[in-house]
Formats: sequence, C-alpha cells, structure tokens
Amino acid sequence: MNQLKGVHHITAITSSAEKIYDFFTNVLGVRLVKKTVNQDDIQTYHLFFADDEGSPGTDMTFFDFPGIPKGVHGTDEISKTSFRVPTDASLDYWVKRFNRLNVKHDGIKEQFGTKTLSFEDFDEQQYQLISDENNKGVASGIPWKKGPIPLEFAITGLGPVFVRVSNFDYFKAVLEQVYLFKEIGKEGSFHLFEMGEGGNGAQVIVEYNAILPRARQGYGTVHHAAFRVEDRAALDAWMTRYESFRVPNSGFVERYYFGSLYANIAPQILFELATDGPGFMGDEPYETLGEKLSLPPYFEAQREEIERLVRPIDTIRSTKVFEKEYED
Repeated sequence: MNQLKGVHHITAITSSAEKIYDFFTNVLGVRLVKKTVNQDDIQTYHLFFADDEGSPGTDMTFFDFPGIPKGVHGTDEISKTSFRVPTDASLDYWVKRFNRLNVKHDGIKEQFGTKTLSFEDFDEQQYQLISDENNKGVASGIPWKKGPIPLEFAITGLGPVFVRVSNFDYFKAVLEQVYLFKEIGKEGSFHLFEMGEGGNGAQVIVEYNAILPRARQGYGTVHHAAFRVEDRAALDAWMTRYESFRVPNSGFVERYYFGSLYANIAPQILFELATDGPGFMGDEPYETLGEKLSLPPYFEAQREEIERLVRPIDTIRSTKVFEKEYED
C-alpha cells in the first residue's frame, strides 16, 4: 500500500468571501487560483488560495455558507492550519507585518524543534506560519510571484495540520493502522505524526484534550483536511483499504480539479483523500487564474442560475501591480 504523499488542502468556513479574499490576497500574499462554488451547495462560494501555480499541497479553500453561525473552538476538531515560509528570518518579517496590520498573533515560538508563529483572522480562524529553515521531506510550492510579499519571506504551501481530540488512543490507532502514519515526537499533550516523505508538508499534530467542550462547526472553523494521493488508481486502492477496515466512506467523488474520497474518522473530523491532478490550470490561463467564476463542465448548463445565486466578487488582479512590501 502506497503511503499518503502529504497534505493536499485544508477547507474552512468563512463569514465573508470578500473579506477572506482581501485577507489572503493583501495581508498573506497568497494567490487566489480558483473562484468557484461548493459543488454540493451551489449558492455558496468555494475559493481556492494556493501557490503561484496552484500546486497540490499548497491550497487553503473556503466556503461561505449563507446564514451559518459562528463556530466554537474546542476538542474534536481540526483546530489549526499551518503555512510554510522559507526561513526563521521570514517569521521576523511576519511579526512586523502582523503588528502593522493589526493581525492578532502569539509571537514566535518553537515546537518539535521548529520555529512557528500562530495568528488568526477576523473570524478567529486559527493559523500558524512554520519555518522551513531546517526542513527535509516533501518539497513546498512556489510563492505568488506577483503578490505583495517579498519572495524570500512569502508563504509557499501548507504545513502540519493540527487536530484536537478527546480520545487520543482511538485517533492514534486510526492514523497508524488505517492511514499508515508514524508517530515521531511528543511534547506535552501534542503528538507529531508523519506520512510519506515526511517534513512540514506531510505532518499531523494531534493534541489530546478531554477537558474542553466539543467544538461546534461554523464560520471560523475548519470543515475538512485533505491528504495527497497520486491518481485515481491510488484513490481506488485507498477505497479498498477503507472497506477492509470497515471505514464508512463517500466512494469516489469527481471534483474536476481533483478526484476525492471522504471519510468521517472521528466526531466532527472529516478527512479527504485527493488526487494530485488534474489541477487548476485546465480552464483558465496562468495569467488570470481565479479572476472569473469557474465551473466544472457538468455545471456549465446551470451557469446563469448560479451567477444569479452568488453575488459578484471582484477578483481581477492581472491589471494591478502589487509593490513588494518590506517591513521596517
């Protein structure tokens, strides 16, 4: 059985597609590579932010479900998303940037021998930056070349996924026996698990916490985490593996930009396995990725209806020049 290749994407819920677009574009300097709709709820935007070319392992995506309440953080949730930056010095840059832009953060800290910087957005969605200074393992992506962040400090992809659970022994067994993760470190109540080639792009950090109340999903929380597989054949093999462990799953789901397989493996924790391709470059040129409302072919017949349901959002950047913003 081939191991999972690393983190594929994280999907979260936002209170505002417009505000999250502004935050990722103008504060974090991460490129919007696809503006589409939730394929299971076509009145809901689905925005994909990724590296310069929309590479697998670099994208964070958002739903803006109409009328959804604010989420509550607690135990039994995917609790935090990490983004990779090139060096420890990058974190010093981001502290200054966050201070200037009034982004709430916890300062630079160290976990499992690596420098990190935790922060949050306007919904109290939890993130961290993690330094690739001494990283080995899965390669990261390419920073947004035309974005506002100097390339030597810019976000390049996704780092470890944080999961907080009330039943650690069960969750550990699932990670190791079903998903073939290996536990490689422990600090207090945090346990570091690794898949595939390892490194920042192929890790899950599990926090055992049986004290906090159970989290409640809503805006400001993560919807699901996805891990990388090579192709449809690999996805089919994982489907067979799920069946051998009697893990209830979605079966193959065609998402057009990738193929998917979903499984709820613990209370409120949804894992997706997703193929590396075909990716985001098939229906839009590189220069204008994410600028138009993109729909999978099987939704094109509904385009007029969908465009009436979702409000327009101006995501045109190809006509703009973002000056690189150095922080004093």
